[in-house]
Amino acid sequence: MYITITPQNLGKNFSKSSAGYVEYLEKENQGLEQEDMEHFFNQHGYEISAEEVVREIDGNTAKLEKHEPRFYSITVNPSPRELKRLENGSEDLKRYTRELMKEYVKCFNREINGRPITVDDIKYFAKIEHQRTFKGTDIQVRENQPYATKILKLKQEVRKIQRGEAKGNIERLKLKIGKLEKQAPYQQNGKRIVQGMQKAGNQGHIHIIVSRKDASNRYSLSPGSKHKASEVVLNGEKVKRGFDRDAFFERAEKAFDRTFKYERNYVETYLSRKQFIKDPKLYFNIVTGLPTNQRAMAFKILRESKMPMFPQIPTNKVQLALKTIKQLKRGVDVAIKSSSIGI
Repeated sequence: MYITITPQNLGKNFSKSSAGYVEYLEKENQGLEQEDMEHFFNQHGYEISAEEVVREIDGNTAKLEKHEPRFYSITVNPSPRELKRLENGSEDLKRYTRELMKEYVKCFNREINGRPITVDDIKYFAKIEHQRTFKGTDIQVRENQPYATKILKLKQEVRKIQRGEAKGNIERLKLKIGKLEKQAPYQQNGKRIVQGMQKAGNQGHIHIIVSRKDASNRYSLSPGSKHKASEVVLNGEKVKRGFDRDAFFERAEKAFDRTFKYERNYVETYLSRKQFIKDPKLYFNIVTGLPTNQRAMAFKILRESKMPMFPQIPTNKVQLALKTIKQLKRGVDVAIKSSSIGI
């Protein structure tokens, strides 16, 4: 499970309208018949139009300044293993979204009229997407780039020869190009992975637009708060504030596990990612100390994450040298960020 929470901004100021972001989320519906489209939904409604989403989010920004975000984007990316657990892709993801947003509100250190906030106190809209494309920042594209540069140079040579600007053997150059295409380390369906290529397999994920203001348009609820829990005096009254991201990420996992009876391995947990960042040596000690079946699954999950140098990971505590861990740290960090084994 990989989850991000980000404010939507343009330059130094935040977007005045959600229209651009909503339009972006409609991209997969282009060219589809009405019955094949994925529509926006929220806690109590389905098939909500893009126009209604923009109207509701943009109309819920009372007293917000230019430097304050009008809304936040929450993106939820289940791992391939988690997606396999679903029996009815879109409907299951919608069901999970509603459970997730119940957990979301529990992570605010806020009260409304003396009571904890509930999911009915927030204004949000969500949408399921099924496609993803490779970005320039993806490890597959970055590590294929040296080959892409050489291929581009050879293709330029071919074009010069074809235009009569240079002399050379076009067929020989094309053979070199074909060889480089196959040598690129990251391939998909027999083709070199490039920026913009659609990712294969089940790519189901969730986009959530949540208003900065509560449903009454009176109270500010920011998941971007720097505080987990604190109190401040406003207009002579003590007001609770804060949002606990750690708690939200952990609750997100538990909600998924509870909803779909999913048995989460240690390396899939938010706790394990934090442990890896804090102390990679202890992280690998924990992984190698797992019961046999869980350890085997942990290694399988990490291996499927395309972690560089994975075969060199030692399989017992005696072999677990700090030097080896340092060599692996960069590779594991990339795997955690580029796959879905962390939040």
